Amino acid sequence: MDIKNKKNILLTGTAGFIGSNFVPYFLDKYKEYNLINLDLLTYAGDIKNLKECEANPRYKFIKGDICNRDLVEFIFTEYDIQGVIHFAAESHVDNSIKNPGVFVNTNVNGTFTLIDVAYKYWMDKPFHFKSDYQDCRFHHISTDEVYGTLSDDPKDLFLESTPYAPNSPYSASKASSDMIIRAYNETYGMNTVITNCSNNYGPKQHDEKLIPTIIRKALNNEAIPIYGDGKNIRDWLYVLDHCKGIDIVYHTGKTANTYNIGGRNERTNLQIVDAICTILDTKVPSKTLSSYKELITFVEDRAGHDRRYAIDATKLEDELGWKADENFDSGIVLTVDWYLGKYEV
Repeated sequence: MDIKNKKNILLTGTAGFIGSNFVPYFLDKYKEYNLINLDLLTYAGDIKNLKECEANPRYKFIKGDICNRDLVEFIFTEYDIQGVIHFAAESHVDNSIKNPGVFVNTNVNGTFTLIDVAYKYWMDKPFHFKSDYQDCRFHHISTDEVYGTLSDDPKDLFLESTPYAPNSPYSASKASSDMIIRAYNETYGMNTVITNCSNNYGPKQHDEKLIPTIIRKALNNEAIPIYGDGKNIRDWLYVLDHCKGIDIVYHTGKTANTYNIGGRNERTNLQIVDAICTILDTKVPSKTLSSYKELITFVEDRAGHDRRYAIDATKLEDELGWKADENFDSGIVLTVDWYLGKYEV
């Protein structure tokens, strides 16, 4: 790895879904960067997700925990880290209900460890960067779930100014980590930005999530579980569009600012499963069913299930010129095709 002549960026948790889409995109676009990936490889991270990056001399993988301060300090010193893009997080709401302590540890304590080490490495004291570290930035990746839930009014959208009202242990832990980032900007003058995204979908998402579950269950001729009445609404964002938004905010976003990244693709869970089943009916027709929709099964709703999320991405679009390239109709076909390849259908 060429340490001296390139800028070294620490990425965390990029063996997971969003990060593993971001790394190859970022490596290809920015030849002047070395990327150091710190990932514990929990169940949600898979090193195979980054197989295409392994041979790249500007990419380095380190297995480890973001809560391990000694390791984080070593990485900053060994690789002279001059930027952080922080993806690492426990993110599955159902798991946070069963085991909230893990979420608090990773999402809150881990974020604190990372930004505190960055502060001490980049700055001499509050509001005073060390020589050669003036442009170092800490970019924290968060979620729209910190805002709570919305009404059914389509004009009711999450803005960057929307008060936080997290309703699950997961969203509460992410809200807490956002507040830590804010505090380090306000108290110490660190160069920080936060992005809060809507529901992502696309290649490499963990099998436990909604869209991979629908595809997998259908192909296995198993019941497709849908919580409650299936009318919970999410705003769906194609993962590569999210990656492009992160790129723009990291490089051109205003310090101390939050930017919401959303796809303007609101769908109920029933609409999601209907769209996927329709695609599968055409691409891989069932031998025993007239339609995969016959497998839809309603199950008991989960605790604290927010009714609707929807992001207003106007600030990102107007200030920084970002716009999603994929609408849901195009993105879901790309997604289904990728999973058909994964499942060797």
